[in-house]
Amino acid sequence: MQRRQMHLIAYLKTGPTAMHVGGWRHPESTLNDILDPSRYEHIARVLEAARFDGCFFADLFGLYDIHGGSFDAYVRRGGQISFLDPTVVLPVMAAATRHLGLGATLSSSFHTPYHLARWLGSLDVMSKGRVAWNVVTSATDLEARNAGMDELPPRDERYDRADEALEACFALWNSWDADAFVLDKQAGVLADPAKVHYANYQGRWVKTRGPLSIPRSPQGRPVIMQAGSSDRGREFAARWAEVIFTIQRGRDEMREFYQDVKSRMEKRGRPPSECAILPAVSVVLGETESIARERADYLNSLIDPELSVAASSSGLGADLTKLKSDVSLAGLQGNQGMKGTEDILRQTMKADGLTLAQAAVKRGTGRELVGTATTVADWLEETFETGFCDGFVLAPTMFPGMFEQFCRSVVPELQKRGLFRTEYAGRTLRENLQN
Repeated sequence: MQRRQMHLIAYLKTGPTAMHVGGWRHPESTLNDILDPSRYEHIARVLEAARFDGCFFADLFGLYDIHGGSFDAYVRRGGQISFLDPTVVLPVMAAATRHLGLGATLSSSFHTPYHLARWLGSLDVMSKGRVAWNVVTSATDLEARNAGMDELPPRDERYDRADEALEACFALWNSWDADAFVLDKQAGVLADPAKVHYANYQGRWVKTRGPLSIPRSPQGRPVIMQAGSSDRGREFAARWAEVIFTIQRGRDEMREFYQDVKSRMEKRGRPPSECAILPAVSVVLGETESIARERADYLNSLIDPELSVAASSSGLGADLTKLKSDVSLAGLQGNQGMKGTEDILRQTMKADGLTLAQAAVKRGTGRELVGTATTVADWLEETFETGFCDGFVLAPTMFPGMFEQFCRSVVPELQKRGLFRTEYAGRTLRENLQN
């Protein structure tokens, strides 16, 4: 009997830093190609050769300026900046590959459903059914201001709008039947108008008439990804998500999140197998355990403490430079910020006995697995086999060095154990996620 196999998706940014804020300074991280298409063609080929399900780009609709009321730390120290629009980068990667799934982050709070459905539908058609939409509701007022708003709506309202945006997008993607194209030159019929329909969606927050001008893709519509950790975010994920990207500090937190979301799916009548829950991991590899530890220590020595705190300020939506060193997280809860950042800081403070300020500095490392290819594979196998997840999102410590090392050494070890595919089973991203 074949073993259950895990899914692997790569976490990418169109900028210097993914999660580890010192990684861009490492010798195995490249910088001279950061705005060059070859950078993205290369990583796409590396991931596809290793048979990754796909990759997705995290994104922000602006430039963080919460820390110290300025973007100085982010610009100077190499923060989590998105230099490029992911929807422009994905076609470059699609042209370089045949199977790799390709995901973009787009906010339901700032774009109309028609724009979203048209952008993503076009990408899905041109990639032959390999696109995913990482749905976010956005978490900072700076993004709202860039979209012509004074501030973000309340969190629950953003999710209410996101529900409607998804309903409207689905109606638009379904406005062309799968067999609407006729393409009969002799009869002079391009498409059957009886198989093209108005969407006629009317909600409280959004409305759209349709029909979409884009025929269906081979997978029907883009795969839906989501990363919300709040109670409302989990409900949204249980309703819509086919992939959930989550950040948890340890296995206990992974188990709680996994069981909670799968239970919510069942209550909604969705089979739990319809959604892959993938916690984020980063790795530092070495030929021996001691070499791996030395490499991790060197990597972490590259972290700029100010940038690490700036990243926490951005994630929380609160300027930590203006707070007392002994302030608690309870006093920071507001309309801005990501629940995932709050959860990670709280878990770190509890586990390591740190203040918020100390945890904010430590957060700059991401979650690292340090060891040999065998011991890293052991941890991934045990975590996967004991029901904590359906696979993993791999976030780079160095780019592209970490991905190259992982694909060269850890993936073959997982394949040897029957835990990861050796060939793609499907034509589309959705088919590969469901196989």
